Amino acid sequence: MSQERFPVLWIGQVAVVTLPGEIDVNNAELVREDLLSVLDHGATLLVADLSKTTFCDSAGVSALVQTFRRATGSGSSMRLVVATPAVQRVLSITGVDRLVETFPSVAGSLAGPFEQGGPPPSESATARADTDGEGSA
Repeated sequence: MSQERFPVLWIGQVAVVTLPGEIDVNNAELVREDLLSVLDHGATLLVADLSKTTFCDSAGVSALVQTFRRATGSGSSMRLVVATPAVQRVLSITGVDRLVETFPSVAGSLAGPFEQGGPPPSESATARADTDGEGSA
């Protein structure tokens, strides 16, 4: 049984995790745990969707970097979707945008070729949403 607290959309072995509006010291550990859980469920590409995130502090940045390290260490890929200037600036200042590929939209993050972890998802891939934490990967 999946225990994620944030919505997860699975497209084959690609997982898109929608993250909250703010990621800070109060919830960064939950974000990290959920992202790592998705990797543990076999995601070959993890897309962290921060498109609605308007604030991310150093604890949030650390959670993203730790997840990226786990993903690459296990042969998976990770991408970030960033749409707000404040979050883009934090990722730029910290250098995370040079470490992890960033995209302005989920569609854009899914369109590019994978650096590792297999072929990109096809348009005909069946998607399943796990928004209530009851589904499995």
